[in-house]
Amino acid sequence: MTDRAQRLAELLQRDGLDALLVTAPVNVRWLTGFTGSAGIAVVSPGGTCRFITDFRYEQQAAAQLGDGWAIEIAKQDLLKHFAGSVAAPLKLGFDDGQVPVKQHAALAELLEGVELVAAGGLVESLREIKDAGEIEAIRAATQLADTALREVLERGLGGRSERDVALDLEFTVRRLGAEAVSFDPIVAHGGHGALPHAVPRDVAIEAGTLCVIDWGAHLDGYASDCTRTYAVGEPSPGDREIYDLVLAAQLESLAEVLPGASGKAIDAVARDVITSAGHGDHFGHGLGHGVGAEIHEEPRLSQRSDSILKPGMVVTVEPGIYVPGQVGVRIEDLVVVTADGRDVLTSLPKTLTVID
Repeated sequence: MTDRAQRLAELLQRDGLDALLVTAPVNVRWLTGFTGSAGIAVVSPGGTCRFITDFRYEQQAAAQLGDGWAIEIAKQDLLKHFAGSVAAPLKLGFDDGQVPVKQHAALAELLEGVELVAAGGLVESLREIKDAGEIEAIRAATQLADTALREVLERGLGGRSERDVALDLEFTVRRLGAEAVSFDPIVAHGGHGALPHAVPRDVAIEAGTLCVIDWGAHLDGYASDCTRTYAVGEPSPGDREIYDLVLAAQLESLAEVLPGASGKAIDAVARDVITSAGHGDHFGHGLGHGVGAEIHEEPRLSQRSDSILKPGMVVTVEPGIYVPGQVGVRIEDLVVVTADGRDVLTSLPKTLTVID
């Protein structure tokens, strides 16, 4: 049994489950290493680890899975294959957050006499704390993304459309070796930057504005996430003042990323800085989120968070101010919680930089 499967088996024993059915592709990949599109994993507390796929992925599964997995090739639907080997009585956990209602109904019909137990979040809880290999994978994705943006900035921002810069950034990330971008890049200038999730437009980036760029790379199964805001030509004094305020909030809250700190308390540090300057209504999202196999995962840094940071967690710290119709500023770093502090993975400078 692999280390990850063993840790999962211990949770199943704790919860009194006879087995867990893992169907979400991101969790299957994290647990088994399989990168194909058709595969399910079944883990039991006793050490049995089954992986079911079909003919298309027989060779790939054999190459990617470790010795602890028994690979089965289904000649029919994967769940039907699994159901054919299950004998009641059995308490079978399933991820209720990932299994659609229709699939659950099919499972209940196929597994007559088996008790289906909602057990969502078990794999995700293990994914919260990254091991050394995972942290290095996220670091590599971050370094690749940083390199990509540096290349794009060398080609300038002024006069180019937001969409052109976003496409350039996505192509550069892929050309440098990433599997994909972590998400569709955000490039938004001036008043458009006041939309936190702005969609890049076929509109030229104008001089005298601030431009928000939010992007990331997905490399070897792990994501990165970063935001920088640049001045295109000389910014107005008001825009510079807002930038400096966001930077102060980012630096102060970043300094509070420590093991044992609460996500709510860290969020409050940045929020207090921004609110005291009169922009509380212009910072409406949480301060940060976990990043790993997915771009958004636990833990959370927000007003409603109950997360307590632990070594090995990877989080973003990304305060922002969004003044409708006028300007948006967001500054984001990706940070590893260490035994005695933090390790900032992002390498790009945060002082306001003018890009022509």
